[in-house]
Amino acid sequence: MLWTVFLLIGLLILVLIYSRRRQENEPPLDKGLIPWLGHALEFGKDAAKFLARMKDKHGDIFTVRVAGVYVTVLLDPNSLDAVLHDTISLDFTRIRNQLIKRIFSLQLPSVQTSSERKWMEQHFQGSSLFKLNSAMSVHLQKLLLTNHNSCNLSEWREDGLFSLCYSLLFRAGYLTLFETPDNAAATYKEFRKFDDLLTKLARCTLKREESKTASSAQEQLWKLLSPQWLSRQSESMSWQQSYLHFLQNEGVDAKMQKRALLLQLWTTQCNAGPAAFWLLGFLLTHPEAMKAVKSEMRGLSILQDTPLQHPHIHPLDTHSTPVFDSVLSETLRLTAAVMINREVVQEKTLRMANGQEYRLRRGDRVCLFPFLSPQMDPQIHQEPQIFKYDRFLNKDMTVKDEFHKHGKRVKYYTMPWGAGRNMCVGKEFAVTTIKRFVFLLLTHLDLEMCDPEAKLPSVNPSRYGFGMLHPDGDLQVRYRLKRMLHEM
Repeated sequence: MLWTVFLLIGLLILVLIYSRRRQENEPPLDKGLIPWLGHALEFGKDAAKFLARMKDKHGDIFTVRVAGVYVTVLLDPNSLDAVLHDTISLDFTRIRNQLIKRIFSLQLPSVQTSSERKWMEQHFQGSSLFKLNSAMSVHLQKLLLTNHNSCNLSEWREDGLFSLCYSLLFRAGYLTLFETPDNAAATYKEFRKFDDLLTKLARCTLKREESKTASSAQEQLWKLLSPQWLSRQSESMSWQQSYLHFLQNEGVDAKMQKRALLLQLWTTQCNAGPAAFWLLGFLLTHPEAMKAVKSEMRGLSILQDTPLQHPHIHPLDTHSTPVFDSVLSETLRLTAAVMINREVVQEKTLRMANGQEYRLRRGDRVCLFPFLSPQMDPQIHQEPQIFKYDRFLNKDMTVKDEFHKHGKRVKYYTMPWGAGRNMCVGKEFAVTTIKRFVFLLLTHLDLEMCDPEAKLPSVNPSRYGFGMLHPDGDLQVRYRLKRMLHEM
């Protein structure tokens, strides 16, 4: 009993000694009530709700304790460049490496971030991007038509919209980048098991059975992604072959190469399906938006009396679609919830747009959460919780790109793909994929909700910070193939 008392006293002394206090010129500090853990539970449960509460309490910049780490959150959209453009005092390499080790059991210490980005740019820009977009469109159309070959064209099918979008886009993307047609369905099945547990893997909160499921899915995916052609040479390298060749040149061993393929699979396939679900879901639950988009699509001359079996050059490549583009931008504003994290590797003075300066301690982290600000900021976007399909349209049907806060134009008014050097390399491929997929479904299918009064499901709050949000449930739809495109 006496030793227990001494132990508790010792722990209390340690807490008092190492307890952090706010110093001069530092952001407001909120450590939470639980020693060391701080706000970790609330942060992990619903980051958007928690950070909104902190913003109301402390303003646009504050520091919170999360599982022993002090995180300074910056929510002023006009001050983001102070973080985005600083590559000396702020670094994301160690944070990224910790995450990919925790989630993917992967270590790539020899791979330089700059080299990897350069390789990505070579394959997601220019002529390589054109080839990827073309292959993706072919695979999407084949999958859609194959899905209906076994039934009468007039027969209605029912499915969950999220399941439908994720399945079709994942398999098409897998065939485009990994070129292994025999196991696309099996890969998707294991991928969904893994993806459903990804946030818990990142936060180390898996239960015993969940841990077994995640490990099993990882093992299966590593096997499914292992290429059978490594021992033979070919005249032209596929995307997957080129990536493995890049890893070999960077000194990555065979075991980690195999695991790195799963990282690339998730990175390239995790967002398009959910994004397409939300876009179609908003259209289905907002008839005025659906009417406007279909009217714009009917105006594309290429659609006139085109048989489904004879696709032409994609109309989105040669026609302006400002309404469709606005719907996509509004969808991403409401459902893209990335977090940009940096480690403070040397003490930094952060200067805000209003001139206020704050000192950031070495060893802390800095977090930007564009979903909360600017995307859901009511001073930038009126009624930010409401879907408005024309929010990014001017009256003359041109793109609206001027938004203001406190009378000052905001540089970053929506950031689904990051910004500046942090901009997602695959943005153009992702945008083109989403738009072509939605276009394909709206022009090739009769698509409607099973329950005309149904509402979109709420978001799964645990997905904040991991790209596109997932729904907490699904939206049941029914669909059938059109005979001619003019039927739209």
